[in-house]
Amino acid sequence: MMDCLFCKIVRQEIPARVLKENKHALAFRDINPQAPTHVLVIPKKHVASLEEATPSDAALLGEVLFLASEVARDEKITSGYRLVLNTGSGAGQSVFHIHVHVLGGRPLSWPPG
Repeated sequence: MMDCLFCKIVRQEIPARVLKENKHALAFRDINPQAPTHVLVIPKKHVASLEEATPSDAALLGEVLFLASEVARDEKITSGYRLVLNTGSGAGQSVFHIHVHVLGGRPLSWPPG
């Protein structure tokens, strides 16, 4: 999608504080952090939401989760962190390119919302 914010970050048309990437996914700092560590991990391929993912996206989604775990290790938040994947506007998804929030660096309460 040409006008997707995260696709523009993947294409380097918009700057982002990239922490890590692999062939299929990209991790960068959230511009409005909700925890001391708040990183977004996105697939480089545009998938609007988990609801729109297809079986052919399964390996790609695994790559996103694996990169999220690498980010947590790199950020030294392995004693406790949360992965959040909002699906749809009712759940708080505001950018319609699937993304995982990696949150940590402070105690996280439950339930989250």
